[in-house]
Amino acid sequence: MVEVYLVGGAVRDRLLGLPVGERDYVVVGSSPATMIERGFRPVGRDFPVFLHPETHEEYALARSERKSGTGHGGFRFQTGPDVSLIADLARRDLTINAMAEGPGGEIIDPYGGRADLESRLLRHVSPAFVEDPLRLLRVARFSARFHSLGFRLAPETRSLMESMSESGELTTLAPERVWQETRRALSTDHPERYIQTLREVGALRVLFPEIDCLFGIPQDPREHPEIDTGEHLLLSLAASARESQDPVVAYAVLVHDLGKGRTDPSLWPRHPAHDESGLEVVRAFNARLRVPHAFRQAAELATRWHLEIHRALDQDAPRLDGWLSQLPYRQDPTLLDPVLAACAADFRGRGGHEADPYPPRPFLSRLLPALAAIRLEPSEYGWTPGEKREALAHRRIALIKRALKDGSSKP
Repeated sequence: MVEVYLVGGAVRDRLLGLPVGERDYVVVGSSPATMIERGFRPVGRDFPVFLHPETHEEYALARSERKSGTGHGGFRFQTGPDVSLIADLARRDLTINAMAEGPGGEIIDPYGGRADLESRLLRHVSPAFVEDPLRLLRVARFSARFHSLGFRLAPETRSLMESMSESGELTTLAPERVWQETRRALSTDHPERYIQTLREVGALRVLFPEIDCLFGIPQDPREHPEIDTGEHLLLSLAASARESQDPVVAYAVLVHDLGKGRTDPSLWPRHPAHDESGLEVVRAFNARLRVPHAFRQAAELATRWHLEIHRALDQDAPRLDGWLSQLPYRQDPTLLDPVLAACAADFRGRGGHEADPYPPRPFLSRLLPALAAIRLEPSEYGWTPGEKREALAHRRIALIKRALKDGSSKP
């Protein structure tokens, strides 16, 4: 007899009283041929997954797995009518993700997921948890997603994650997989918990050594009461979620201070030119993780220009025009929106400054579109290139001077 169960996150989120997004189903007692006969479209590359002909929701045949190699892909899967629902749930990462709901609404919970929901525990299903290094990243992401609900790592799960960090298995993860989990974590209300969790279990130094090394590096206490650069990063990530739900902003915040990891310790707590030295580090970081273009662009711009943006209202018009001219605001002023949000998070990611106003953001948000709108008059089209550049520069400077004089008013 064929049986269909709702599984995973949809069951978990409904029991938590959260909005249910994607719905995934497990089909027990069927076969690929039967699914296709019923109109389901196969999409699974490594194991039988099908899309419903009408709802397009995913239906996977029940399967069990066995470790056969290294890394996230080192598994052999077995499917067939004889694979039970309990066996399928056993291969899940956490107990709260290893529940199913039957057609009548009954909850099948063989591994104590409901009790762990009530206790707010992130607990692994079985010792086989250590066989897939991607599970460590997923748990760190769940730690970020459910932090506001009070979830914490079960001590035994923390111990397994620590052993996974030491095993070398994390280095087998494909960059795309690392990026996928990181991006999803940066979209949560507490992206800082993702970094904290990875650090607590020793995974941060393996996956992101450029970030891990920031912890313990001092900053000038007059500007950074929290002193520690790593702590500043966590505060800034928390602030980024308050500034915007855009993961592009959180990613720019995540990497904007990587240059401080290159500062000669003899210069501490100062970090001269860390905006320039950090650019090379960020570019290498982006390349290693194969970060998408929009994230790369915001990260590199925030890294290189965050200090100038912080001081925007304290500069004269020629200097302001000089570095603004190096930004891509002419093609689209909105490209700088996530950069300005990241700079605001950086400014507010300091002990005692969480609610401080950040005038550069609204100032530049109005100034940049006005600068981008400056054009030559038709009568000037025949001028020499030098004359055109001089005329445009004169108008930019005049506009910036008015904007600086007006302060927060519209340029």
